Amino acid sequence: AGDVMKKRLTRTAAAVAALVLLFSSLTTVRALDLSAEHAILMDAGSGRVLYEKNADARSLIASTTKIMTALVVCEQCNVLDRVRIMPEAVGIEGSSMYLQAGEILTVQELLYGLMLQSGNDAAVALAIYCGGTVEGFAQLMNDEARRLGLTGTHFENPNGLDNENHYSTARDLAKLTAYALENEVFSKTVSTKSIQVGDRSLTNHNKLLWRYEGADGVKTGYTKAAGRILVSSATRDGRQLIAVTINAPDDWNDHTRLLDYGFQQFEPRCLVQAGQCLGQLDVLSGDGATVDLIAAEDFSYPVAQGEQVETRFPGPGFVYAPVLAGEEAGMAHVLLDGVPVGKIPVVWGESVATPTEPEEPNWLERILGGKK
Repeated sequence: AGDVMKKRLTRTAAAVAALVLLFSSLTTVRALDLSAEHAILMDAGSGRVLYEKNADARSLIASTTKIMTALVVCEQCNVLDRVRIMPEAVGIEGSSMYLQAGEILTVQELLYGLMLQSGNDAAVALAIYCGGTVEGFAQLMNDEARRLGLTGTHFENPNGLDNENHYSTARDLAKLTAYALENEVFSKTVSTKSIQVGDRSLTNHNKLLWRYEGADGVKTGYTKAAGRILVSSATRDGRQLIAVTINAPDDWNDHTRLLDYGFQQFEPRCLVQAGQCLGQLDVLSGDGATVDLIAAEDFSYPVAQGEQVETRFPGPGFVYAPVLAGEEAGMAHVLLDGVPVGKIPVVWGESVATPTEPEEPNWLERILGGKK
């Protein structure tokens, strides 16, 4: 009886928490000494937030607005299109690539002026070309923000000039940037250090491209009211991190600290491998007592030392026969220190048939005494 009870307890535990990985060397998460009023650090691939500070407060965002401007243009326009500069795009206040009315540039050249030189005139030129008017383009920006779930964001213009109805959050900027970096044109543009556009020599304002190993973007921003704002990204060994600081007097050093922290304290691990048995379920009304639950795909996630990872299976903890090997068995939930971080499809590890009912003897067999 003791062995039976032990087996049943083992099965129940496997169904509730099939995988527990405990990294023995605990690491104390040190407080980062940042100048920023608002900050966030995100793993681009998984979306995991590795650090945050007042990340949901709405703030002026200055020229980091142009991340959304560039994204909308990259998604809706052909970068080889030639754009004739309208008078409305000339002489815009603030940073400029010094466009002249009537000159013709490609969309890609204007994107370089937008993201390297932070040209407010390039922003207006692209907005008029893509959206018809600045107001029409701002609507496209807000439509994209809603589509991406940026609930703390609203745009009034394509360049980030101060407006009380023009704002975002550190978290929204990180989410926006993670999505935008998946666009090859956007990614190529923001990682460019310098380029010649006609007789213009454009140099990227993002000093991290020269100062930080693996830096590959993204955008600076500044107005007197907003302060210094920086969105950066860096990639090492195929892993990309995104850092955002808002109102950060010492932003270059803030980003170095943030990115170093992310690369040093968190390691991407394959927590579950395809084909791995994650546990068992009792099979009711079946020939077999249990059935294995097998992971159908890998699951990787950035994890710090000392963090506990487990998988759980929602549901009653049992299944009715019949069960067919390889068929979908639902989803296993992956938790990090008790917080859900992902799902993995699982399949049945073997087939379990419904018990065959004994066949009733026919009339002759009953007369002769039944089947032999």
